[in-house]
This record gives sequence, structure tokens and C-alpha cells, in this order.
Amino acid sequence: MAYPFFSLSKSHRVTPIDFAAGNVSIRVEPVADHGMATIWDADILIWAASQIVEARDAGLRTSRLMAATPYEILTFVGRGTSLRDYQRLKAALDRLQSTTVSTSIRQAAEGRRHRFSWINEWQERTDRQGNPAGIELIVPDWFYRAVMDDALILTIDRAYFDLTGGIERWLYRLVRKHGGRQRDGWRFDFRHLHLKSGSLSPFKRFAFDLRDIVRRQPLPGYVLSLEIESGGRVLLAFEPMAGGAQAVDRLVLSGTRTIVPSGTGGTCYREPKQSLSLSIQKRNRPLNLDSNREANFEARAGDVQKHVSSVHSGFELTSAKNTPLPIQKHQGNSQHDVPPPRHPLDDKSGGAR
Repeated sequence: MAYPFFSLSKSHRVTPIDFAAGNVSIRVEPVADHGMATIWDADILIWAASQIVEARDAGLRTSRLMAATPYEILTFVGRGTSLRDYQRLKAALDRLQSTTVSTSIRQAAEGRRHRFSWINEWQERTDRQGNPAGIELIVPDWFYRAVMDDALILTIDRAYFDLTGGIERWLYRLVRKHGGRQRDGWRFDFRHLHLKSGSLSPFKRFAFDLRDIVRRQPLPGYVLSLEIESGGRVLLAFEPMAGGAQAVDRLVLSGTRTIVPSGTGGTCYREPKQSLSLSIQKRNRPLNLDSNREANFEARAGDVQKHVSSVHSGFELTSAKNTPLPIQKHQGNSQHDVPPPRHPLDDKSGGAR
């Protein structure tokens, strides 16, 4: 789920997500009472997917109806089991049920959209004394079909549940989706990531958060670095870590040393001048021809247009230099239009003495 399906902030979001790239279109709509489902709420869907896959692999019959205790779900996603955690679980289920998604992904007919909620319905079971006895929920058919398709299922590191930031959680999903396509790693344009994340943060703030993630290196199993092209385009590069998810023994500096308030609001920041950062690879990585076509080629049209304009201007300047200058003729009395020499004692006025 590398596309913008969830809010990357824990704040109450009621602004819809509208994303369109190529033949992919996504619209996510929340309700004012509950707000949009967050990427932390999506941990419940990860639990549901793992239960379906485990039952299928064990030869058991699967369905979209699932039942479990709150304790089972909370411990699976690495949360606490207090009363407050249980109340947060119910709030997450409400957001997943009330948030609606309309998308063209995995639709055979062009222009067709599938509309669903992340949870069709859910209910809380109680015993005769009124104590919580479990939770029942029904996942949508769009989600269930994706889970049953082996080509659409990816494993994740358990350390994913320890990631505290919404952007870094979304980045890890993006990395896992494109993982294994290129051995030398892959890279994404900053502005493309900002668009694809669905984040409400201004681009400058989003870019600052990306640089901070590069500095901290929180993604399990991957090393992040920054690359700056000759034209000034900033890229975020990913590389699989040797030996899997291990501690990172070096930091890839981003060149941003501190936060400098710009005076335009609490969410806007001005960054220091960009500088080329260190990277694991000493050579340029190849383009992501397989895993990230839109990120590599969307920004190329502007570069080509600038190059054509500069070449055209060069031709005009060369033509101007080679054009002969016009010769101005003097109006004189001699045969060759050259004024006669003046004697030092001649009267300047031309009259008689």
C-alpha cells in the first residue's frame, strides 16, 4: 500500500485525499465525526491479512468475517493492553469503517472505480455479565482478494510496528513494494514522494522530514541517502542493508543541521542551502525503469525543454555576432568623403581675418 490510502498524521483529518497518476486514481473521504483512518489504524489490516494468509496456508477455509479478542490484536501490533489502549482500538475500528475509498486500482475496465470501506462492519461481543468477549469484523472484498493473491502480499519486519512517524511508516511500505527490483537500489524524487504520500504538510516541511529520516535511519533492513542531480533535483535513494535488518553503523548526513523558523507559520520551515550528501554507492545509480517509472520520467520534460531553449538562444547569439555592422559614411567635400586636414593657423570660423 504505497499509495495515499491513509492519513500520515494522528491529528483529526477531514480533508479528502485526491491522487491521480497515469491510469491510477484514488479518492479517500473521511467523515467529520471520526476523521480519516490513519496509517497506525492500518496495523489492524496487517493483522487481518496475516490471519487470512496463515489460515489459507494451513488448509483452513477462509472468509471475510473475522473474530478475535482485543488482546490478540493489540499484542500483535505491539500496543499495550490497558483500558486506554482498548478504547483506542475501538476508535481505530470506527475510522476504518467510516473512511471510504474510491480507486481504479485492479479494475479491469478503464475508467471503472471500486468503492469500499476498510472495514464493512464490526461489532463488540460481550458475555452475560457485560464484559468484553471479543470483536467481530468484516473486511471488504477488494482487500480480501488482494490478500488471497500471493503476488500482492509482502512480508514486513516486526520492527515496522516500532516506527513512530507516519511518513517513515509510509516510506517503509513504499520500499517494500519496490524491494527486489534493482540490486543497486532505487531512488525517488522529493516532489513525487510528496504527491504520492497524500500529506497535508507543505513541501518544505515534508522535505525537512525526509532529511531527518535520512539522518536517523529508522527503516529496518534499508539504508537511505540523498542524491542531487546536476540540475538541482533532490532524490531520496534506498538500498537494501547487507545482512537484513541490522543496526546502521553509519549515518548519511543530509546537510540540514537545524530547523530555522521562516516566520510563515508553525508548519513551514526554511532549510539551509542544500549540499551533496554522503552515500553508500560511489557511482550513480541506474534509473528505476521497472519500479518507479513515473518518478524518473515525469520531471524530464521540463529539463528537455530548458535544454532546447538554451540551444536555441545560443544559435541566436551566434547569428548576432556574425552579422556585419553597418558602415556609416561621412558627408565630406573630398572625392573619398574624407574631410580635408585643418591647418593649425586656420581660422576656426572659416571667415577672413
